[in-house]
Amino acid sequence: MNVSEPIKARIEALIQSDRVVLFMKGNRQVPQCGFSGSVVEILDDLIEQYATVNVLEDAEIRDGIKAYSNWPTIPQLYIAGEFVGGADIVREMRQNGELLEKLGVSAAKELRAPAITVSEPARREFLEAAKESPGELLRFEVSPRFEYGLYMSQRMAGDFELDVGDGLVMLVDRSSARRANGVSIEFIEGPEGGGFKIENPNEPPRVRTITAPKLKEMLDNDKNLLLIDVRTERERDIASIEAARPLDREELSRLEGLPKDTPIAFLCHHGVRSRSAAEHFISQGFSKIYNVEGGIDAWSVKVDPSVPRY
Repeated sequence: MNVSEPIKARIEALIQSDRVVLFMKGNRQVPQCGFSGSVVEILDDLIEQYATVNVLEDAEIRDGIKAYSNWPTIPQLYIAGEFVGGADIVREMRQNGELLEKLGVSAAKELRAPAITVSEPARREFLEAAKESPGELLRFEVSPRFEYGLYMSQRMAGDFELDVGDGLVMLVDRSSARRANGVSIEFIEGPEGGGFKIENPNEPPRVRTITAPKLKEMLDNDKNLLLIDVRTERERDIASIEAARPLDREELSRLEGLPKDTPIAFLCHHGVRSRSAAEHFISQGFSKIYNVEGGIDAWSVKVDPSVPRY
């Protein structure tokens, strides 16, 4: 496949936009395939600054970069304008040290131990768990998708060992270190028992779940809130909310051009399809995205009984 001159010019401008550029599915905060996520994790372990290009947003760039690099898959990594390779090659170069050399000594910033705060109640729980696992230490992990792991484990090469108080040692692997910096861990008692609460200032925005009554309150008090109905036209003919706009192609294009801090709530029949739409907008960098739990059915039951149920 030949690359047209306009597409070639766009690709070359993207490659020159930063010293390190990763063409991937999704973005650095929310990779949308495992291979892209694995390269992001490797780069995050080595450098602070690099650019990403989400090929899912532009079919011309997605197809064009494959032809331009003569490489059939995504992700693709460029360093200093030179094509390096895909996920397997990047992983191999990381293991043999070539990637560090390619990035340059100045680009590979020394990784520091993360600062993690553990509350006294949480420490007590961890110390009790440690009694049942002699010879093991508490391990804390943060995945590229900000999923958390807390469990007892053996030491591994490269681990940071943190003294978090009362003689408790916490292990953090190098790939989790930057995402774990600044984390606080609490132990909260509730009516159904206790559990750990993790606060992480590094987390990207997430979809916020709201109830139908909360949606009503927000619509009444925030005139900037947009309510988007992702249901089919047939469903909207059966039941609808006056303030809601249907999500068609024209509306999708309009929404994607709005400021990223625009508050948008998504609604469907029971809240499943709308969550998928909400997740899409989070992946596009929007920060105030809501999903209506229970959908329009919950609105009919809890807010406006005049809206038909189906």
